[in-house]
Amino acid sequence: MNEKAGSSIKNITSLSSDLIKRRQNKPFEYWGPTPTQARKAAVNKKKGLSDKRTTLKEAVAKHIKDGINIGIGGFVNTRVPVAIIHEIIRKGAKDLTLSFQSNSICCELLAGAMILNPDHLSIKRIELAWYGYEVIGIAPLLRHLTSNGMIQLDDYTNYGMSARFKAAAYGIPFIPTRDHGGSDMELINRGKMIECPFSGENVYLVPACHPDVGIVHVQAADMHGNARIFGALCTCPEIAQAAVRTIMTAEVVIPGENIRNYPNLTEIPYPVVDAVVEQPFGATPGACYGNYWFDMPHFLEFRSICDEFRKTGDKAKLQAYYDQYIFSSETFDDFLSQKPYKVLKELRQKDGVQPIILE
Repeated sequence: MNEKAGSSIKNITSLSSDLIKRRQNKPFEYWGPTPTQARKAAVNKKKGLSDKRTTLKEAVAKHIKDGINIGIGGFVNTRVPVAIIHEIIRKGAKDLTLSFQSNSICCELLAGAMILNPDHLSIKRIELAWYGYEVIGIAPLLRHLTSNGMIQLDDYTNYGMSARFKAAAYGIPFIPTRDHGGSDMELINRGKMIECPFSGENVYLVPACHPDVGIVHVQAADMHGNARIFGALCTCPEIAQAAVRTIMTAEVVIPGENIRNYPNLTEIPYPVVDAVVEQPFGATPGACYGNYWFDMPHFLEFRSICDEFRKTGDKAKLQAYYDQYIFSSETFDDFLSQKPYKVLKELRQKDGVQPIILE
């Protein structure tokens, strides 16, 4: 290595070390309820069985407010709570914090609403592991928001963000992980490296993440909020348990007796759920194991519209999409009615009739 290259590496290393020290010396602020506040709310929740069925409009009106942290369930394009997101956009809310492990269209829908009318809906901060469409491509509106300095980001690994929700579900303020350390991840999130008091080795601590409201979509739930999830769990149980309140949509609401037939299938327990809404196709254009496959043409249409806006700054097609699919719809069923029966039928067939248990 020549002297000039060696000097550059030392300067970069020194700069990184200084950034880490400055960040770690800054007082930590939870971007949502503190563990103490969340624990108090959990203790004060009513634990008795009650009928929590409601409409999306009522649930969102009651629980979604300005300035809150919303924890979004699902994983990228899988079992994402699109129906709830549509209703949040119709209602509006400002200065939101979004917390999720990995997601795509839910975040892009909220970002698009912010771009069209920030006085109606706006995002202040995002704490995440991944935001994009995977095989379909990157998320154009995330690029727009970040490149224009419109939001704050707190970036973790997939494991790290899941661990944050797990810590919150456990009721502890942080959790140690083996990743993040020794890489640029230390510069882009708010975790802290410490020396393990037992082994003497370095261990990276990530803070618990408590959303004010968690939003999840599941295959089946009873009226009390006991939920079954089939296929990948997508961090939904952790988000529901970490959140102070949880809004749940379900493909179908099943009798409580069915839940008791197979209690081991319950992934989200009723005490953490505040609202249950029966909403078939509630994750489309995402997939829902055992129910329907990805609506790839819809994904491609929406992403193309977003990318065109990013490149040109012209909001016309973006506004037309929201007017057609969200603002002209009173309910998510109205949105679904715009999809031909043939499309919905094909989405069910492409799922391959994966086995789920409802009785």
